Amino acid sequence: MAFFTNTYWVKRIAISISLLIVLFILWNTYVFFQKFKKDERAKMEIYATAIKEVASNPDSDGNFNLVNKVYETIENIPSILVGKDGEIKQFHNLDSIKSTDPEYLQKQLNIMKNQNEPIAIEYLGIKEHIYYRNSDLLYKLKYYPLALVLILGLFLTIIYMVYKSNKVAEQNKLWTGMAKETAHQIGTPLSSLLGWIAILRAENVSSDYVDEIEKDVRRLNTIANRFSKIGSLPELKPNNVVSITKVAYDYLENRSSKQISFSFTTEAEEIRANLNTELYGWVIENLIKNAIDAMQGKGSLSASISESSKNVKILISDTGKGIPKTQFSQIFNPGFTTKKRGWGLGLSLSKRIIEDYHNGRIHVLKSEIGKGTTFEILLNKV
Repeated sequence: MAFFTNTYWVKRIAISISLLIVLFILWNTYVFFQKFKKDERAKMEIYATAIKEVASNPDSDGNFNLVNKVYETIENIPSILVGKDGEIKQFHNLDSIKSTDPEYLQKQLNIMKNQNEPIAIEYLGIKEHIYYRNSDLLYKLKYYPLALVLILGLFLTIIYMVYKSNKVAEQNKLWTGMAKETAHQIGTPLSSLLGWIAILRAENVSSDYVDEIEKDVRRLNTIANRFSKIGSLPELKPNNVVSITKVAYDYLENRSSKQISFSFTTEAEEIRANLNTELYGWVIENLIKNAIDAMQGKGSLSASISESSKNVKILISDTGKGIPKTQFSQIFNPGFTTKKRGWGLGLSLSKRIIEDYHNGRIHVLKSEIGKGTTFEILLNKV
């Protein structure tokens, strides 16, 4: 049983069996094709012999009857009888209307010459040739393996997509479970820290220190709430995009290198959209952290908020190393990262939060290597 639980071997055995089946079908089709081709050749040779008998003995009614009976056996094989001087004397099983055009007949004759060797008819010192091409049945048999391989390929593609979808679902379930468990585990020390903060205040410890500690504890509580919401549909409420963005922006500004110049601009003090404040704040923090990493702790970082009749537009710009155009969409894929240390989940989560939960859009607006990057978020106004 352990052998079959090893997906490495199961997949390779399945692929090997599929290839063997395809090879078996292709070989059998080739054998059938050659057999039918020989049968058609034999029928045409019998037909040529019958024509020769009629030409040699034109007064015999029995020979004409023989030709008619033989002709019935090749009624699905197109053929052309060519005289000794190369002129077309007769044709059979071709389109009766198109055959009135000499160019059509010549084209069919060229096809027949390329497909099969002609059959010579010699009688009374005259030598003629019968040319023929493959029947419709032989044509269908020729392309049957291709259709079968395409169907098999489609079938295998569907199996692969189902397998991959199940695997992704299992991974998502695992990540969701880990996130919720992390939030649960953080809850216990958070409660203890809140108690210690109360004790520090009672001991008259400097409020400057206690306030900063309390901010970080609230920060941990926010992170725990974010992780607890992963995998469940968040509640959206009308909120001020400007104030929520500013809170996340200010928090990281106060904890970043002083060599980074921060700027924040907005067209209005209040622009409302349906938001989950904790998840939206997570997106802003992810973008700002990525910008800080891209600048390696030195440069300019700006955030701007504007509005149109329907949308709210948030821009996060940096003067970092930039992103190649070929990676504009790749950076949002789970696991994709250009950092030596990183899981490649920040932008993937951001895209899911904005596009799946908030019905908005997030993308790289512009980027230039060595000059910086601008991310754009679009949200629906309320």
